[in-house]
Amino acid sequence: MSLVELLVNAWLALALAFTGVWLLQLRTGNAGEVDAVWAWTLGLLGPWFAWHSTAEPLVRLMIAVMPLVWGVRLGAFLWARNHGKPEDGRYAQLRREWGDQANYKMWRFFQVQVVFSLLIALGLLVASRRDTPVPPGLILLSAGIWVVSILGEALADAQLAAFKRNPDNKGRVCRQGLWAWSRHPNYFFECLHWAAYVPLAWGAEGFALALLPPAVMAFLLLKLSGIPATEAQAARTRPEYAEYIRTVSPLIPWPPKKRA
Repeated sequence: MSLVELLVNAWLALALAFTGVWLLQLRTGNAGEVDAVWAWTLGLLGPWFAWHSTAEPLVRLMIAVMPLVWGVRLGAFLWARNHGKPEDGRYAQLRREWGDQANYKMWRFFQVQVVFSLLIALGLLVASRRDTPVPPGLILLSAGIWVVSILGEALADAQLAAFKRNPDNKGRVCRQGLWAWSRHPNYFFECLHWAAYVPLAWGAEGFALALLPPAVMAFLLLKLSGIPATEAQAARTRPEYAEYIRTVSPLIPWPPKKRA
């Protein structure tokens, strides 16, 4: 299958999946369920590209398994967090801002996520199309980055979930574990995960495209749908959050400043 056919088929599959979850949110009133579908569908692009890959067997296996494990874990976590619950404040705010056009603009918003999904998957695609072996050192580097990113994101999610389960913490800011060093450690490890495929693409044709996914993910989280919306919601509902912003790194884990 040609490169264009791979991308067109991936785009069609994602567009249909995101239209399906848009129809679901029309019934449930909860657009947050798209977060889980985003993780699942993006993870499935790994096996899709691996199936049509020209790379050596070990690289094909890594391209198939690593994003799939990432997507299954994150998607399950997000589904459990959002399904059947009140709508995430980010999406509720968008509904209020969009007013009568909310349903149409939500569908358009979902389709924009399809485009970003394809951009984020470029590292997988470039690595899958290589026809030369990957040096063992780069294989180990890729696997090491992936393990750290998966474990780090899972730990950050678990620490925040445990904090929220304690009713005494309602309305407070989590400063436990990784959250004492980064306001969004889960987002940091999310960016790191997409850097795991850069070593696999090293030396392949179009290698520069493999550098885009971690940069695109960082842009999304820092400038668009991640940190700005999340922190705007937190600042409205948690009095401690201004001090948290002042003392704790926004993304990269770093020793916090002294609190006032």
